[in-house]
Amino acid sequence: MFTKAITRAPGANYADGLTTVDLGTPDYQKTLEEHAHYLAALRQCGLSLIELPADSRYPDGTFVEDTAILLTGSPKGPGGAILTRPGAESRVGEVFSMREILKPFYTELAEICEPGTLDGGDICEAGSHFFIGISLRTNHNGAQQLAEWLAARGFSSSLVDIRQTAGILHLKSGIAYLGENRLAIIDSLVAHPAFKGFELVHVEAGEEYAANCIRVNENILIAAGFPKFEARLRKLGYNLIVLEMSEFQKMDGGLSCLSLRF
Repeated sequence: MFTKAITRAPGANYADGLTTVDLGTPDYQKTLEEHAHYLAALRQCGLSLIELPADSRYPDGTFVEDTAILLTGSPKGPGGAILTRPGAESRVGEVFSMREILKPFYTELAEICEPGTLDGGDICEAGSHFFIGISLRTNHNGAQQLAEWLAARGFSSSLVDIRQTAGILHLKSGIAYLGENRLAIIDSLVAHPAFKGFELVHVEAGEEYAANCIRVNENILIAAGFPKFEARLRKLGYNLIVLEMSEFQKMDGGLSCLSLRF
């Protein structure tokens, strides 16, 4: 059960951030509106928000998910937190301010160290198991550091290399844990052996962006504009909150990227 979330407002230079897609330049005013609706949805799910101001030094800073992995509990005791080491050099500094934000909440605050790199967007928690993506942003060393840290707390993990097969920036661009042993998943990841044993809810070709959805307590937040996937989730009985995400999609961002939930 989540009770809190950390978010950061998009800055006026948000459009100067990193992106691998060519969907046009984000409209800043629309970006702010979409972000405000996202915050309202988190509150609707019962979360209290720690809202950080925009930081002009880091155009990608609104994507706070990439800076830390947070555990609300573990099979071997209380939760913990580990700071990441982003794979894009321009984003490394984002972690420094997050360290100070997290200190009041976590007595243990570990960190990924050189030569490891790791983005939070590559980490998918599925109950007591974690999927760790190997990507252009997360290297094998960083993934191994996280796997060992998780194992010490009673969690299992699987490494999923998406560099050649998935055509996505981060692992969570292609999968999401829905609860009830279910994963939303894009076609290029369906056959990966790491996902054997889970019920797979397919995200059809043309709707891949919708795979980055998030379960927040009793609701699932999904991006607007993907009717087949939305209908599939409704048929499974989920309570959905549908949000416009067009301006974040232009910068490789999704629903999971915009908050750290704990």
